[in-house]
Amino acid sequence: MTTTLADTWGLHASQFWLRGKQPENRVEFAAELGMWNVYGHPEIEEILRDPATFSSDTTRLVPKEMMPDADLEAMTAGNLLQLDPPLHNKMRKLVSRAFTPKVVADLEPRIAAITHEMLDAVGTPGRLELVEDLAYPLPVIVIAELLGVPASDRHLFKGWVDKMFESSEQLSLVKKDEKQDEAIKKSLEGQKSLTDYLGVHVDERRKQPREDLLTKLVEAEVDGERLSRNEVVNFANILLLAGHITTTMLLGNSVLCLDTHREWDERVRADRSLVPPAIEESLRFLTPFAAVARTTNREVEVGGVTVPADQLLMIWVAAANRDERVFTDPGDFNPLRDPNPHLAFGRGIHFCIGAPLARLEGRVALNILFDRYPALRTIPGEPPKFQVNPNMTGVRELPLTTA
Repeated sequence: MTTTLADTWGLHASQFWLRGKQPENRVEFAAELGMWNVYGHPEIEEILRDPATFSSDTTRLVPKEMMPDADLEAMTAGNLLQLDPPLHNKMRKLVSRAFTPKVVADLEPRIAAITHEMLDAVGTPGRLELVEDLAYPLPVIVIAELLGVPASDRHLFKGWVDKMFESSEQLSLVKKDEKQDEAIKKSLEGQKSLTDYLGVHVDERRKQPREDLLTKLVEAEVDGERLSRNEVVNFANILLLAGHITTTMLLGNSVLCLDTHREWDERVRADRSLVPPAIEESLRFLTPFAAVARTTNREVEVGGVTVPADQLLMIWVAAANRDERVFTDPGDFNPLRDPNPHLAFGRGIHFCIGAPLARLEGRVALNILFDRYPALRTIPGEPPKFQVNPNMTGVRELPLTTA
């Protein structure tokens, strides 16, 4: 069943784990890409828990000629995803206060209000385009309000973010071709537009502080020093990006998984305590960010294979989430799976800081969708459209009938 679904939906050909296949090797060198692929769950867990050996600073291995016009130092300053300890821990601490369990729990009424507002605004009775109508705007509005940027600018964010992820090519460190150059150029343009936009708001907060997260970042100090403008901008950029993309995909993927497995749709609707485990299983089954990158600081053995120092590793958490050594019947969608140690939000020091917020948004939105609509069904002849980027697995269009 999984095989036909992945092919029917047109999911990226490289995502073999969605087609019921296990990798030939858990760790292998992809010569044509100039990097290593790691697919195994225990191997990946080990890597993510060892930041001293496996660094998050991947820019140091990007050949200069791949991004001749990019100021990589300026682009990565303050980027939480690219930082290693001790700076990572200090920067993360700054923002962790914005995502405490209490702060997140207190957002529930606002999340519910936005969900109702978005669904009230849907133009066509009996029909929903889940991503455009709810799964995209909801998390963007929540994170924009937290940061203090106008949520009404979300159409701008969408254009820029789409540009950053619209390539269907796997990045290669060794191949030189125009298609890849063009994809990198477009991605950087999207990123620059977003950071330029945030820069304007950061400059404004320096002059006129407000009660928002952006002001807190502007005023924050690490080791007695304020963050630089680049650090604040990149920090805010990651929060805005990561703060919505995963939830958008999580919500769309959860609805799609339940539509595809109707028996579970009925059970979850009847017993709402199953909503959180259904979300967790959809995160395992269709993992939004399929891969993260790391670099080796020294020669190291991974899964019985020796990896030299200064190598780029693509860590395929989506493949690890189908590792049959860890998950029984990994191709089955089973919300009662227990334990379910999926790696969709990572592990170790870089575990997604927004995971509790994403889970809350997913739970609140799904419950409201169930309350409002007796059914959420895909429409024959209008299949879901998925992200084209090989490092992502998520719906970008999901037309549904609600009757």
